[in-house]
Amino acid sequence: MQPVSGPRILQPGKNCWKTARSSRLKFLIDGAAYFAFLADTLAQARESILLMGWDFDSRIRLKPRSGKPAEAAAELGAFLNSLAGRRRQLHVHILVWDFAMIFALDREPVPFFGTGWRRHPRVHYHQDGSHPVGASHHEKIVVVDDAVAFVGGLDLAKGRWDTPEHRPVEPGRAEFNGAPLPPHHDVQLAVEGEIAAALGELVRSRWLRATGERLRAPSPASNRWPPGETPDIQDIEIAIARTEPPYLGSRGTREIEQLHRDAIAAARRLIYIENQYLSSAAVGEALAKRLQDPRGPEIVIVVSCSSHGWLEAATMDVLRARLLRRLREADRHGRLRVYCPTVAGLDEACLSVHSKLMIVDDDFVRIGSANISNRSMGLDSECDLAFEAGGREEVRRAIADFRDRLVAEHLGVPVERLRRARSDAQSLIRAVEALNGQPGRRLETVGGEVPQWLEPVIPETAIIDPELPVAPEKLIAEFVSFEERRPRGALMRGAALLAALVAAAALWRWTGLVQWVALDAVFEWEAWLRGTGAAPLWVFAGYLLGGLAGVPVTLLIVAAAFVLDFAPALLWSLAGSVGSAALVYGVGHVLGRKTVARFAGRRLNRVNRVIARHGVLAVAAIRLVPLAPYSLVNLAAGAVRVPFRHFILGTALGMAPGILGLTFFGRELELMLREPNEGTLLLLVAVVALLLGSVRSLRRWFEVKYAPGVRGAANGPTREERRAA
Repeated sequence: MQPVSGPRILQPGKNCWKTARSSRLKFLIDGAAYFAFLADTLAQARESILLMGWDFDSRIRLKPRSGKPAEAAAELGAFLNSLAGRRRQLHVHILVWDFAMIFALDREPVPFFGTGWRRHPRVHYHQDGSHPVGASHHEKIVVVDDAVAFVGGLDLAKGRWDTPEHRPVEPGRAEFNGAPLPPHHDVQLAVEGEIAAALGELVRSRWLRATGERLRAPSPASNRWPPGETPDIQDIEIAIARTEPPYLGSRGTREIEQLHRDAIAAARRLIYIENQYLSSAAVGEALAKRLQDPRGPEIVIVVSCSSHGWLEAATMDVLRARLLRRLREADRHGRLRVYCPTVAGLDEACLSVHSKLMIVDDDFVRIGSANISNRSMGLDSECDLAFEAGGREEVRRAIADFRDRLVAEHLGVPVERLRRARSDAQSLIRAVEALNGQPGRRLETVGGEVPQWLEPVIPETAIIDPELPVAPEKLIAEFVSFEERRPRGALMRGAALLAALVAAAALWRWTGLVQWVALDAVFEWEAWLRGTGAAPLWVFAGYLLGGLAGVPVTLLIVAAAFVLDFAPALLWSLAGSVGSAALVYGVGHVLGRKTVARFAGRRLNRVNRVIARHGVLAVAAIRLVPLAPYSLVNLAAGAVRVPFRHFILGTALGMAPGILGLTFFGRELELMLREPNEGTLLLLVAVVALLLGSVRSLRRWFEVKYAPGVRGAANGPTREERRAA
């Protein structure tokens, strides 16, 4: 081995957890390469398959374009079941984030049960919720027999499979109903040997924390590397870097953040980055410092044109725009380029970049799950792999070739052509600019503009992209002063209403109430509404009239669940809630503050103090933790002239979770009334108990975890603090 050519970056205990040897290593660019390699590796498993991810879907196909029909049609869940069935020693453990409800409609509801069959007894699935509030488990790790492992940005979920061509229409990249999905660019790293065993240790420790079950390490395994797969590098030292948030007495780990800082500081000629986000204050500071250095490196960053989905576009894109402004102000020597890859024929032209990688000179590579965001540096659990060339020329060539393959893919040119252009120009930026005229594929400069009205709406606080866990009480305190933080009364009123509905259903089943209540007439009205074809319009009108009459929005949501199917009920309840809010807001705006204050009294002042200061997020918070009846909030918001766009967006954000839960409750209540029996009643009681119990447990957990400081803060300032104020 040749001596190290520059200062060593990787330092266990500082910017990584540990290092271990990898006998073989392969860069897997895009989902098609990764999924095929993974399928061939899983097929050789004998004792242990460990899968850990942010998302998992048992319905995906690993080889949708295989020439073997059975292989192309095989779903991941069926494949894992068949492996467990054929090998008596094999256990499959799947650990997936117990995701936030905002992602519920985009995920498989219950993995392995979609087609009516069950998991094999040795296929173990667990959703992991052992993390601080607001955090997520974001790693994407697969370990087979502690012999071969995969780490990168790719979850085993829908929409991840794609080829380097990223065609606008690709049959292998589609929804399960056949609807097309957009192109998706990502990178995974395959490693073998001691490093795979170390990653197996990491996953087993996480399984223990999540389930309390200690998994046995498999026996030392022979070769599990798929035949015919040529490695890019052999016999290399690999480092594992982690992010783990403070939790249950643990101080947490920020190795990935430190690794970014150290790698950027060590760069001499070129830093190449691909990432989904660009908002980390720590990474931004390190990049800005190098841009100010007269002898600093070129910095080329490849991101998506905009984030996926309207919510991310309205938040993370604003944070990215702010960081880009700071970087461009620091770019005194013209060495920064921020690009997004485009593909001709796409509706939005821009390719979704989901990879999380950094290449420094030809000497250092980092690939993993961590985004360049604050939460990936401190709040979410992440896992990256990194290695250095260490002066080995064959490793430096492999690193340069990997980077050239990525850039050539984005430009739509042969890798040899890019390599020649880069060598002639002695600059990656100049090579890109020379080749950036190919039809169909190119790298466009990211301007970083966001709508002018949106910029002041998104706060500079750590709420959108936090780097540390935030106690929910502290989150509410950002918007609500201490004397207004009284959610218990609202929660008790909601609990009483749900309990009353369940009690009425039980009385209907086991007493003579059926003789006194013409419930059949209600069902006849429901059937008539459905038959008219105008049921959604009647529901929407009901929300408008109910908002003016002060009818509790809870009842309106449950009523909509009776009249409409589940998905339409969700959509029309959200539309009706927002429409009703807008209508009553207009009434308040016309009446004015003085008129509304005559009958709203102190509650108008309370609502005003909360929502007038903090815009969108304050309105969302007051919907989640209601301080006053729904219609009164709407009326007061109009009276005190809360900006209309803030009010509408905040209402939609804050109402969505409650509408989802109450619509589900309404469907179960209707089933109980239509088919009254012990089973449906127990199911209804279980739904209510789950809704109310989760809220109660969460509140008690808050008090235990954050007491005494947060508990005191929630109760307001002390007498001495009030006197000083």
